[in-house]
Amino acid sequence: MLEIQKINFERTVIVGIITQKQDEEKLKEYLDELDFLTFTAGGEVVKRFSQKMERPNPKTFLGTGKMDAINLYIKENEISTVIFDDELTPSQQKNITKILDCKVLDRTNLILDIFAQRAETSYARTQVELAQCQYLLPRLSGMWTHLERQKGGIGMRGPGETEIETDRRIVRDRISLLKEKIKTIDRQQSVQRGNRGAMVRVALVGYTNVGKSTLMNVISKSDVFVENKLFATLDTTVRKVVIKNLPFLLSDTVGFIRKLPTQLVDSFKSTLDEVREADLLLHVVDISHPEFEDHIESVNQILKDIKSDDKPTIMVFNKIDAYKYLTIDEDDLITEKTSKHYTLEEWKQTWMHKMGQENTLFISAVNKENFESFRELVYETVRTIHITRFPYNKFLYPDYKDAIEKEDKEEDEEE
Repeated sequence: MLEIQKINFERTVIVGIITQKQDEEKLKEYLDELDFLTFTAGGEVVKRFSQKMERPNPKTFLGTGKMDAINLYIKENEISTVIFDDELTPSQQKNITKILDCKVLDRTNLILDIFAQRAETSYARTQVELAQCQYLLPRLSGMWTHLERQKGGIGMRGPGETEIETDRRIVRDRISLLKEKIKTIDRQQSVQRGNRGAMVRVALVGYTNVGKSTLMNVISKSDVFVENKLFATLDTTVRKVVIKNLPFLLSDTVGFIRKLPTQLVDSFKSTLDEVREADLLLHVVDISHPEFEDHIESVNQILKDIKSDDKPTIMVFNKIDAYKYLTIDEDDLITEKTSKHYTLEEWKQTWMHKMGQENTLFISAVNKENFESFRELVYETVRTIHITRFPYNKFLYPDYKDAIEKEDKEEDEEE
C-alpha cells in the first residue's frame, strides 16, 4: 500500500498596514495575494495582522503595541516565519528580527525565494542569484547571523544557503561575475534570436497565473509546465506556430506582479527582450479575478518601464468559464451598482468599446471556448504585419517570384 507523503508547510503570519494611499479593501487584496505567494513558496498563513498608520515606523515598521501582539502570538502558536507585505529597510528587518526572534521576510524576499524555486535553467538561476545578491548586499550585517542557524525553507534558498559570505567585497565580486555571465548568455541568445529568420514574433504577456502557459499549450500543441501557483513559468519558452498557411513565433514570458522587486526587473531585463522584440503582444487577463483591472494596469506599467507599451496589442480575456459577478435584487434600492456587478456581456461592451472589437477577445483556454475566433483574429493580425513587412512572401503569395519579376520588369521599362 502506497503511503501518501504529507507536505509540511511552514506556519506563517503575514503583516500589512493601512495608510492614506492604501485603504482597508486594498490591503485585503494585497494580503490575499501575499497569502497565495506564501502558499506557492511552501508556507501556510495562520493569521493576518494589520495596523492603521500614517506612515511606517522607521525602526520597526509597526507600532510597539502591534509588535508586542505579534510577538505574543508567534510564541503561543509556534510560528516560524513572519512576512511583511511591503519591502523592509535593512535596519527595520534587523530590529524586527531581534524583537520577534524568528525568520522575518518581506514581499521582495518572498518573491525572490519563489523565483529561486522555479528557476530550472542555468540562465534563470543566474538571474535569480544576481537579484538575491543585490537584495542581500545592504542587509549583510543583519542577516548572516540568523542564516548561521542553518534553517531551511522559505527565504533560505539561494546565496548564503550553503556558505555564509560575511565580506561585502566577496558579494560585490559575485555580483560582477554574475553580470558578466548574463552578458555572455545575452549575446548568445541575441544570436539565436537573429537566427530565427524573418518570421513575425508574438509574445504572451500578463499578470502571473492568468493562463498564459495553458494558452501557449493549446495554440502550439506543446507541453509547457502549468500549475495553479504564482510564477509557474519562469523561463521564456518559444515555439513555432502555424495557423492556416502562416508560420510565426510565439513566446511565453514570465508573469508580472504588483510591487515587482526592482532587482528582478533589472536582472530579468534580458528575458523581457522577447517582449521588446515582439511584433505583437497578446495581453492575457484573468477576467475571473475580482481585481483584474488593477492587474491590467500593473502589466501596462511594466510594459511602459521596458518601453514596449506602444506595440500592437490584443487583449485576451481568459477564464470566462470561471467568471462570477454579484447580483442585485430588483427591490434593492440601496446597493449601488459597481464593476463587481457587471455581467460578462457588460464587460465585453466596455472593453470592446475601449480597445475596439478587432483588438479584444473573451475566451476560455481550458475549455477552448471562442478559440476559433481567437485563432482567426491572431491569424489576421499576424498576416497584416507580415504583408506590411514582406509584400511578396512565399507563405502568403505562392506566385511571389512572378510578382517580383513583374515589378522589376516594370521598373526597367520606366528607366
